[in-house]
Amino acid sequence: MEPVEALSTAAQLALALAGFAGVVVVFRSSAVHEWAPMDKLRLRLLLSNSVFPLALCLLAMWLLSVKPPPEWIWRGCSGLSVAFFFPFGVFTAKAMRAVPRDDLRMGGSFKLVFYPVGMLGAAVIVLQIYNLIVLNVFWAFFALIVFQLLAGTFQFVRLIILAS
Repeated sequence: MEPVEALSTAAQLALALAGFAGVVVVFRSSAVHEWAPMDKLRLRLLLSNSVFPLALCLLAMWLLSVKPPPEWIWRGCSGLSVAFFFPFGVFTAKAMRAVPRDDLRMGGSFKLVFYPVGMLGAAVIVLQIYNLIVLNVFWAFFALIVFQLLAGTFQFVRLIILAS
């Protein structure tokens, strides 16, 4: 699959995932401001994991539209993704620590989910840095987009399954 096709498909998935967030909000029995802090965090993660990949896909498609495409295209995209994703990871960790312990216990086995996903996210960031410095290849940049879409899908499923 060519990068433009993969990016276009990922952008469509990201947009659909953002739309699913609206579905979650509409079908909940209470307003968002009445949700438990953990559910609000899950909604933020769902939205973030759909908006960031969409923005990165659009940026990469824009750069690919330049003729000839810049030689540094995947380095630049990986650098920008680190600039977006690293603060997002820090924010998520801080937000998770701000959730009351009782809400975390009610959310099920959050440690079995949060830490492996966080470690995988850190590995993807390291891959982006390696792509920025050494590789300059599409697949390494696209790994971050795939990771975020999968994480967003996972948050959507958790919001549906764990709905109170």
